[in-house]
Amino acid sequence: MPSKTLKDTIESTFEHLEKGNTEYVFEFAPKEIGYVTSVATGIVKVSGLEGAGFEELLKFSEDLYGIAYNLDEAEIGVILLGDDTLLNAGDEVERTGRVMDIPVGNHLIGRVINPMGIAIDGKGAVSTTKRLPIERPSPAIMDRSAVDSPLQTGIKVLDALIPIGRGQRELIVGDRQTGKTQIAIDTILNQKGKDVVCVYCAIGQRAAAVAKVIANLEQKGAMDYTVVMVAEGNNAAGLKYIAPYAATSIAEYFMEQGRNVLIVYDDLTHHARAYRELSLLLRRPPGREAFPGDIFYIHSRLLERSTHLSDELKGGSLTALPIIETEAQNISAYIPTNLISITDGQIYLSPKLFEAGNLPAVDVGKSVSRVGSNAQLPVYKSIVNLKLQYAQFEELENFSRFGTRLDENTKKVIDHGQRIRICLKQNELNPFTVSEQIVILLALINGLFDDIPLSKIANAEAAILKDMEKFPAAILKSIFGDKPLSDGDRDQILKIAKEILIPLKEKQPDDQTPK
Repeated sequence: MPSKTLKDTIESTFEHLEKGNTEYVFEFAPKEIGYVTSVATGIVKVSGLEGAGFEELLKFSEDLYGIAYNLDEAEIGVILLGDDTLLNAGDEVERTGRVMDIPVGNHLIGRVINPMGIAIDGKGAVSTTKRLPIERPSPAIMDRSAVDSPLQTGIKVLDALIPIGRGQRELIVGDRQTGKTQIAIDTILNQKGKDVVCVYCAIGQRAAAVAKVIANLEQKGAMDYTVVMVAEGNNAAGLKYIAPYAATSIAEYFMEQGRNVLIVYDDLTHHARAYRELSLLLRRPPGREAFPGDIFYIHSRLLERSTHLSDELKGGSLTALPIIETEAQNISAYIPTNLISITDGQIYLSPKLFEAGNLPAVDVGKSVSRVGSNAQLPVYKSIVNLKLQYAQFEELENFSRFGTRLDENTKKVIDHGQRIRICLKQNELNPFTVSEQIVILLALINGLFDDIPLSKIANAEAAILKDMEKFPAAILKSIFGDKPLSDGDRDQILKIAKEILIPLKEKQPDDQTPK
């Protein structure tokens, strides 16, 4: 009996094995594998991947990827998204069948990530499931709406004279160390409580500078609505190249949900240099200043993604503040002129104003917003003469330096212009509300500061801000309406401001001339 049972068991086992072999379907997963032929700084050459497509993501190891960029007959030029010291000639590389993408979602808000979507803030992995390609077509013309609502920066000189609208692309341009980043950070801080998602993209910046920006955002509570993407200066050129595109895809996710988004590219000078480096290593023909011929295209296809969507597409907006660095105040250089032609205006920061302590160092004469008053609250029309008064002052001030004798009227214009310059000064990390700006600027252009010594203008401004509760709440609320201030409301604001400034109007002889 025992031997019979064993025989039956063996026969039954063979029957099951034979049945399994006939019914099991083997799933073949073909892989196209190539080999690294050469390695250079930031790029590699690969052979054996005949089916690879343009901008396809290639995998070298678990943590190292690259983008197929040059598709030649014999080999493929690959932009490396990581450390090239980890590769050697002969290493295997395989296709992924997809393009470079980035995780998107609400969980990114408040996080610091790199262009690969990996968190670098020590708060754990990013828990998002949706991904979007970093390269996406810009919205069609018929899918866009006019830029007609303001994005308040909280900076008096910008909101009053160079307004920025939601969906606009406003270039911030200036020499090194003139306060370009600070204008962008102040604008982000001013979006608190306004239901605007902000994306700050640092490209090629020093780690210490980025850490300072993040610390300021956290201190002011701005990380609650901000995503920070960082490609440091010592990162691979490929990471610096893809950073602004990846950040824009994150911003577009929120825009397509009907939200208003602000994105800052800090800065596109490093982006252009990274692309030049990669292009030269890939043996692409150099053009002007050794930049490749498509340098204009890579920035235009990036910035054209910023827009105000139509109501049929939920009406979201993406406002871009690209930053560019000039050398020796040369705004007619190759990259600055390219970006000026792409964007809807520029904010020019003057080194001379910066050195003189006139911060923010915005040169009103060289700055422009091509959207203009279309993206400005109607209440700002009450101070429409401010730019004209300031332009007249600067012209007369330059003329007076020749030592000519000035008449009384010219002296009054210069005296009033000096007060405009002081009032347009603003400390960093200190954005002003619309109500505060309007009250101060109305008092300024109507001459309420003209009897106050120059050394006390800052005190006069602080006194008005301190007593804002004295102004009727109904009038301050009407400032946000769709109509300019009525004559009665304007007169009432000026009357209250005049009463606040009375204690400061005792002129002192030594205060009449600025140092």
